[in-house]
Amino acid sequence: MVAAENDALRGAKVGGVGDVLRDLPKALAEQGATLDVVLPSYGFLARLPGVEIRNEFDIVFSGKRERVKLMLASQSQGVSNWILHHPAFSPQGDKVYCNDEFQPFATDATKFAFFCLAVAEALKQGVLPRPDVLHCHDWHAAFLLVLIQFASEYADLAMIKTVFTIHNLAMQGVRPFKHDASSLEAWYPTLHYNGVEICDIANPFCFNPMRAAIRLADKVHTVSPTYAEEILRPSDHNLGIYGGEGLEADLRARHATGDLIGIINGCEYPKGARYADPAKKKVLALAQESLAQWASKTRQLLSAHFVAEKRLQHWALKKTRGLTLTFVGRLTEQKVRLFETPVANGGSALQTILDLLGEHGQIIFLGSGDAYYEDFLVELSGNNENFIFLNGYAQELSLLLYRYGDLFLMPSSFEPCGISQMLAMRASQPCLVNAVGGLRDTVEHNKTGFCFGGTNVNAQADALVSEFSRILALYLEDPKPLKDVAAAASEVRFLWDEVAKNYLEQLYTD
Repeated sequence: MVAAENDALRGAKVGGVGDVLRDLPKALAEQGATLDVVLPSYGFLARLPGVEIRNEFDIVFSGKRERVKLMLASQSQGVSNWILHHPAFSPQGDKVYCNDEFQPFATDATKFAFFCLAVAEALKQGVLPRPDVLHCHDWHAAFLLVLIQFASEYADLAMIKTVFTIHNLAMQGVRPFKHDASSLEAWYPTLHYNGVEICDIANPFCFNPMRAAIRLADKVHTVSPTYAEEILRPSDHNLGIYGGEGLEADLRARHATGDLIGIINGCEYPKGARYADPAKKKVLALAQESLAQWASKTRQLLSAHFVAEKRLQHWALKKTRGLTLTFVGRLTEQKVRLFETPVANGGSALQTILDLLGEHGQIIFLGSGDAYYEDFLVELSGNNENFIFLNGYAQELSLLLYRYGDLFLMPSSFEPCGISQMLAMRASQPCLVNAVGGLRDTVEHNKTGFCFGGTNVNAQADALVSEFSRILALYLEDPKPLKDVAAAASEVRFLWDEVAKNYLEQLYTD
């Protein structure tokens, strides 16, 4: 497996890809497979305790000979976690992804183009074990499929079966073919490629790694069955339709030949784990501790943290628990757009939900991300005593909120799979979700959670408010039905063992 993230290594997780690369290899190994997982060092992974240098080899990248180190980070029960180390893998310091304000993907594309060339060379030389299946995750690993297809020196690798998993179709890593330091011909100056096959649809003078991988891999995989269907249609963001993101024609072609397959991700269910409802004072204490840590990292007290402390103090004085709604996640258009969308009364969907909730409970948000959505939530928190916005992330606090909440809000505009809904359900917190992608595949309306939908963004926002209003009315009349749904949610299992069997049967065998 070739990827940008792997939560089996400390610090190598940013999003859901890291969870998958941590859990899936173990599950596949339990089914009898042997797994080698490889990713860049990003500088800091090479310094982890126990990391061993196993080999060194040369590659020629951008016309220059470079020395790359192969390191073994960990090895256990059929899974070996490898890292490739070179200074080029930490161009902006010790971080997984880099942000280029004026040249999107430039730094990361160069980094992962270098990394994939190193993987190809390691496989060619036998430094990495030659696999039966080469599984590439998202655009960061797509360069490897391009090299196997078009670089004559790696033609022997074309005999290996290849699988490409789409985790985030919106991020495609598009860069120019040439005339730029971060371009296909700058990275691989001797590569004889078919530009028509791997160009960007919107800009044919640019190389699209995501499109290339979709066209070149033997099998293409999405992380839920419903998402595999949704990406066959064109996107229209104005209407709130998130489909193929310009690649729907290629995806339809792969679907027509039976090579586009959707398999839902799994979730970990530790043996003996207990998810008892934590005491309110414990949630309060950890929230205040997290606020203090976040505030200590800024020279001035951010308004978000100041308002959050005021709201926590107000919540501490409340005598009754009421209905607690929670949200944990990145503050992006995907996750937050529907909250901000105006509904029939002219206010935002989230403001309307807060008005409906009133003194009957509170909403707690935990997350950070786009400044636009952070500002929206800070303003809401300042105007609503029943809204606590914790602008940051803390793993322990997130797990407490999954356990403490009565209703988890996840109105994603699109969701390839989703992990938060599984974690909430595992902890006996039912979810209110937009019935898209993996959310539709994991939440059963009125049985293990609550679903809504709509043909456009405004209809979806109205449906979100309407469904919450119905849930609140049911709760105020009798809390038992909501508790029954919570109990049913806690019984649902999305087991990695079952997922692994599906991978072996549908992706890895002919």
